[in-house]
Amino acid sequence: MMYLDSHAHIDGAQFNSDREAVIQRAYDAGIRALLAIGNGDGPDDLACAIPFAERYPWIYASVGVHPHEAKLLTPEHLGNMEQLARHPRVIAIGEMGLDYWYDHSPRDVQQKVFRQQLEIAAAVKSPVIIHGRPSQNSENAWDDLFAILREHWASTGIGGVMHCFTGTLRQAKASLDLGFILSFAGNISYPQAQMIRDAASIVPLDRFFLETDCPYLAPIPHRGKRNEPAFVLETARHFGQLRDLTAENAGELSLKNFLRFFNLPGPV
Repeated sequence: MMYLDSHAHIDGAQFNSDREAVIQRAYDAGIRALLAIGNGDGPDDLACAIPFAERYPWIYASVGVHPHEAKLLTPEHLGNMEQLARHPRVIAIGEMGLDYWYDHSPRDVQQKVFRQQLEIAAAVKSPVIIHGRPSQNSENAWDDLFAILREHWASTGIGGVMHCFTGTLRQAKASLDLGFILSFAGNISYPQAQMIRDAASIVPLDRFFLETDCPYLAPIPHRGKRNEPAFVLETARHFGQLRDLTAENAGELSLKNFLRFFNLPGPV
């Protein structure tokens, strides 16, 4: 059995008391690739995921500024990001994007910082990890997200990952047309998440990842608990039910897609 967790915030304070045990449980559960997301607590913490990738050969790292903290970004942070992006264990820039649900940073600032990070990703030829969340009564974040990607990213041909995909079928198809992978998290199992299941039902089986987004979004039957990488097995089970696959088949396909997309060696 081999699985993937393509998006995990294992640096989070929620894991301070048992982080090593969490990582060991992930490996014992069959996870053979994990992408540790390098957002940390903001742009002062861009290197937070790299130590895990340096220590564990099956863990990789990203660097990026989440839209929530976009207002904190400085030119010095951008220079540091580009330097860190060239680290041999860093395989992606992100997560980055637009979040109009919470608006922790002004929308024009989010858009500017999103474009700046895309410029760095293009310079280092790195795929991007995208966060997109619209406001409660509008899809405008998706519209702005796709507009920026079409203008500033599509021509690179590099692609990326729509992390924790929660869009409509139209947005799923638009993402695929732009060369993106759709990544599904534990919320695929939630009763009111039919839109996510609809997208998972049509995504090509060579264009999806599975993730936890831990410590958030624990899948059923763990909902309400702290999420951790080992719980991706439940996400694989729920995805597999939609596609007439076993959890093991879904996990192995996701892992295979990840290794191919990022041009990584076989499972460790």
